[in-house]
Amino acid sequence: MMRKTSVVLLSAVTGAALTLFVTQPRAVLMGSSARAATSDTYRQLNLFGDVFERVRSDYVEKPDDSKLIESAISGMLSGLDPHSSYMDAKSFRDMQVQTRGEFGGLGIEVTMEDGLIKVVSPIDDTPASKAGIMANDIITTLDDEAVQGLTLNQAVEKMRGPVNTKIKLKIIRKGQDNPIDVTLVRDNIRVRSVRAHVEADDIGYIRITTFNEQTTEGLKKEITNLQNQIGDKLKGFVIDLRNNPGGLLEEAVTVSDAFLERGEIVSTRGRNAEETQRRTAHPGDLIHGKPLIVLINGGSASASEIVAGALQDHKRATLVGTRSFGKGSVQTIIPLGSGNGALRLTTARYFTPSGKSIQAKGIVPDIEVLQDVPDELKARTDTKGEASLRGHLKNDGDEKTGSQSYVPPDAKDDKALKMADDLLHGIKATAAAAAPAATGDKAAVDGPQAARPKAAN
Repeated sequence: MMRKTSVVLLSAVTGAALTLFVTQPRAVLMGSSARAATSDTYRQLNLFGDVFERVRSDYVEKPDDSKLIESAISGMLSGLDPHSSYMDAKSFRDMQVQTRGEFGGLGIEVTMEDGLIKVVSPIDDTPASKAGIMANDIITTLDDEAVQGLTLNQAVEKMRGPVNTKIKLKIIRKGQDNPIDVTLVRDNIRVRSVRAHVEADDIGYIRITTFNEQTTEGLKKEITNLQNQIGDKLKGFVIDLRNNPGGLLEEAVTVSDAFLERGEIVSTRGRNAEETQRRTAHPGDLIHGKPLIVLINGGSASASEIVAGALQDHKRATLVGTRSFGKGSVQTIIPLGSGNGALRLTTARYFTPSGKSIQAKGIVPDIEVLQDVPDELKARTDTKGEASLRGHLKNDGDEKTGSQSYVPPDAKDDKALKMADDLLHGIKATAAAAAPAATGDKAAVDGPQAARPKAAN
């Protein structure tokens, strides 16, 4: 089989690995068992054709043929595992925008609150920030069309568009008696998947929210900025991967490589042994051997788990938090031609450098730290993990379900971050200084905070 490889994506939400395949014609000679199997397959396809024609002719209302076919394809793929699916043309375009992390828009991070579109924050140096859009502004109309009743995705889609095109917003701002009309010109927007700040005057804190095409570039930039800000008193770095659902495999590999000098980062193994691929590190640790703490929790999935697993197996970082989600599979995005969308098909499992599959098990941190979850959130915020998904790929041994993924909104209440600070300051010298990470299902007793969905546009 010939293989042409493009970009690879892993995520618990989008769950995809972009790898294109070209297959040579198969040999014509078949044994009797192969001929029997083929004959049975054709009988099943004839059955599908019979059902399709019966629905077209006898359903109470005339169905859309294209939707019938799309539904049949979706049913076939969703019956395989939780991460295989069919994407129509629009979903495929949206996925490409998401993985690029770059699009024409306004530069506003928004959320839905009580049916209204609320500004979380404008992105620096974008049309929104230059026009004075502020956090907590309420957007009521887009080009004179009311946003009341729109979903978050519908509103975001309206705000995105070709660069250099105009859009008019009507905004309600607390403290202002009258609505504010603002006309913005869309520009090229880059989603910030990496954010950083100085923690406790001598620690570099870096939060990675997703793995898109901008992530490694953003990581390198923030490392340099933190090194310049802190200088010689720099104690080490904290990489926060909590509630990061994943993204591009290639970005997970290069982020891991940024802290490693040598050795395997990850291997992917398909149905056939010859499909095994190994990714290795190149010389050059961007933080020059400084101590490294990685924060994970039940919402850390797929590409996040690749980074955490590689750094843990090489003993390059201490992992702090709770067991990760446990998505250890790779999907292939197979475009179906112009206007036909794409297949998202599970084609391989991935393994950490030690040869361990985390599928339906997750990565156990070196130091387990459970957060104090408010009573009103405990009953409805449990994260079940990969092992709880119907139809998930099975793993040998004891699978693990559930892990805490709550992150306190106020950093002063964040026990995992406090542990990381203590480790880097020598207050906790080693992982053994804290309680060992639990490995049983009872380790995860609380779930994540009920977070509102957000989107950038």
